Amino acid sequence: MLRFRTLLASPYRKRKKQPKTGRKTRATRSDAVPRKQCHRTDELRQPHQLETVEQEEEEEEAEAEDGELGFHLKSSARSNAHGVQPLGNLFLSPNATNSRNTGLGALQNLTDELLLEILGLLSATQLGILATVSKSFYIFCNHEPLWRNLVLEALGGDFSFNRSWKSTYVAGCHPSFDVGSVGDLGLEIRDFYSDYVFQSWLCANLEMKPEWLERDNIVRKRGISVEEFVRSFEEPNKPVLLEGCMDGWLALEKWNRDYLVKTCSGVRFSVGPVEMRLEDYFCYSDQTREERPLYLFDPKFGEKVPVLGLDYEVPVYFREDLFSVLGNERPDYRWIIIGPSGSGSSFHIDPNSTSAWNAVITGSKKWVLFPPDVVPPGVHPSPDGAEVACPVSINEWFMNFYGATKSWKKKPVECICKAGEVIFVPSGWWHMVINLEESIAITQNYVSSRNLLNVLDFLKKPNASTLVSGTRDRVNLHDKFKKAVEAKFPGKIDQLMLEAEDKAALQKKPSFWDSVTDSKAGAFTFSF
Repeated sequence: MLRFRTLLASPYRKRKKQPKTGRKTRATRSDAVPRKQCHRTDELRQPHQLETVEQEEEEEEAEAEDGELGFHLKSSARSNAHGVQPLGNLFLSPNATNSRNTGLGALQNLTDELLLEILGLLSATQLGILATVSKSFYIFCNHEPLWRNLVLEALGGDFSFNRSWKSTYVAGCHPSFDVGSVGDLGLEIRDFYSDYVFQSWLCANLEMKPEWLERDNIVRKRGISVEEFVRSFEEPNKPVLLEGCMDGWLALEKWNRDYLVKTCSGVRFSVGPVEMRLEDYFCYSDQTREERPLYLFDPKFGEKVPVLGLDYEVPVYFREDLFSVLGNERPDYRWIIIGPSGSGSSFHIDPNSTSAWNAVITGSKKWVLFPPDVVPPGVHPSPDGAEVACPVSINEWFMNFYGATKSWKKKPVECICKAGEVIFVPSGWWHMVINLEESIAITQNYVSSRNLLNVLDFLKKPNASTLVSGTRDRVNLHDKFKKAVEAKFPGKIDQLMLEAEDKAALQKKPSFWDSVTDSKAGAFTFSF
């Protein structure tokens, strides 16, 4: 593994606002990797000897640098694309110039982020031509996310990933061209400095630091009764990791790559903005090394492949699901989730004020959860809750914001959920998940008696049409749901409202000692 340090060069940046979506921001904390100076004795060595010496020196320095800001790269990490360096390295080379600026001309005043958004409007041919203008445009026009968008727009999910998004585009759109003959050749630009581009590569190849994984403060329970679960966790709205409640699931024995590919032959699953066959998705996930890998997250897997729904059963703690009264009109509620190491979900709150459970079938996941009244650092929700600004990738959040939570009075709830374990995510809790290895999971959102009133309140908000998700009829969902519950369970809503009022009154009622204490005189008063 490689180890390196970086030098902070520029402050927090934001991505352009994207309405009604969880928009991403880039928090820049890249560090400088000084260029290696050759020893004079190296001048007498042959090129192949120089390469060996430099490799040995890098390994020695990797062992020597044990600072807090050091990071490990994945053993499978590719070398930094085109030799881009963090901006802080420019300060270590007083005589150096940044070809990023000289190669852009009048466009050098644009931020990297804005420039890439403009380049995103170009076609593949236009990007290819522009890449020949200067070293700077060569770097920007070969930025992988640009080519990912081109692949998904041109080919949808009908592509076979081929080492990189650019080569995948060429192979898919120009099959007569032999991409294999080109290999991974590319220009290496020695004097290009950019925090934004460097950190994109860094986050794609960064290994999770041990201190990011060691905190495990979630409550774990095995074999508890439904009554205890409701009393200790669902009613007070607290997360818990449940062990043993997946025992007997056929999915634990059967769900591996071979079984799923065979069982789901020809079926397409939702992967980001496209739909892909499993064999194509696994081909992609085996090769990808990007900041935000595409994540298979399909809400209709049970309808597409009914046998998959027979391989698991809802744990006993979550079987009261009042949204089921809507039948086929209920919002999306269950998903199969498949993703490689490094994939996951950035901070969000589950839709429609529902609670959720997530069961890991293979692999393992790191969870970080914050209660409803604590917004995670680096996350900025809009006042109406319709949008969320957060770091571009999960690794970036860990790099820049995780350390701040160590000093917080209200620390996040954290755990690693492994195969055979289920986590309960209460309504309204912020949570983030990252796969520590290739993982397959099932998750379901549900409404029980404990959060029914919260869900109804959420569905009737003035801006419900922008907040409600997973259904076509966002405006009328509240009325439909309320009427269906009242028809199926007469008096249930009224009873829950009375219980909520009694509970609120009890919380406001003064204790005996409060009632006999004269706050002004500091003495007791008796009224009997």
